[in-house]
Amino acid sequence: MKQNIAINGTELVFDELRVPTGTPGIDLYVRNKRPASLHTFMPERTIVMVHGATFSSGSLYDVPFNGMSFIDYLAAAGYDVYALDVRGYGHSARPPEMEQPADQSLPVVNTDTGVADLGMVIDHVLQRRGLEKVSVFGMSWGGTVAGAYTSRNNDKVHKLVLLAPQWLSDGPIPIDSGGPLGAWRLVPVRESKARWLSTAPEHGRATLVPQGWFEQWADFTLAEDPWSSERAPNQLRASNGPIQDIRDYWRVGRKYYEPADIRVPVLLVHGEWDVDVPIELAQALFLELRNAPYRQWAEIGEATHLVLLEKNRLLAFQAIRDFYDRAFEAETAKH
Repeated sequence: MKQNIAINGTELVFDELRVPTGTPGIDLYVRNKRPASLHTFMPERTIVMVHGATFSSGSLYDVPFNGMSFIDYLAAAGYDVYALDVRGYGHSARPPEMEQPADQSLPVVNTDTGVADLGMVIDHVLQRRGLEKVSVFGMSWGGTVAGAYTSRNNDKVHKLVLLAPQWLSDGPIPIDSGGPLGAWRLVPVRESKARWLSTAPEHGRATLVPQGWFEQWADFTLAEDPWSSERAPNQLRASNGPIQDIRDYWRVGRKYYEPADIRVPVLLVHGEWDVDVPIELAQALFLELRNAPYRQWAEIGEATHLVLLEKNRLLAFQAIRDFYDRAFEAETAKH
């Protein structure tokens, strides 16, 4: 489905794509937004985005607070933006294990699957636009997916942005509440506000999420999986593969990928109040990105793990846009 929308006076095309995976019954949903006036496509103006371990790309990147989402912001700035839902998330197909009771199967949709799905969508975009490279964005678990993909496919990536990416941890990781893991879990979306606000200092909680935003986000997020409205009202299915990988990699000192193998420019974005990825984890990863041509850090004050959905979201939006915009290579070549 294709439609035109207006954001801040800029006409955007909103296109919805289905990308086959080669697995019978499994295809991937991809939302694409771009300026209606954009007809020449370039690697430096094309972005592919992947989400975290719980919520879809629509939920994290495309809720139009005050009439504009993160994807809208980038598209209005001249970018051709693609945001995929990994299988099991959002509007993508669900593995058969997610249609059965969770305790009947082992965790599904692990990081290997996420990397494979991202790769298939990137290849689709490259072919669709006649390009050799795209820029990539990933948040949280999606930062692992995007980082791992880039480390193995530098030739297909122009620039990489990681928001609160996972890294090795000596302490508990909040998303893993312990106990046996089934194929998937139910996430109580409408009850999640208290936990979200609790990650900020007490003095910052009242203003962290502007009035009405949480309710708008919750409605949008639950609509991403209509299954929930019939079988588990106000709850969302999420695959447990990423949590199993926390146990198999991040909590036991095993790197899922080697950041030193990333050889493209990298921006790491982090929120001051992020307890899911504390600053020392993000700094440790940043130091490992030693073979990037250049790397930057953007710390967003008064922000949690969900900075893109909070009052200071525009600070993150601007830092990310500036990084993608900057023709740094051309500038350094002149000196």
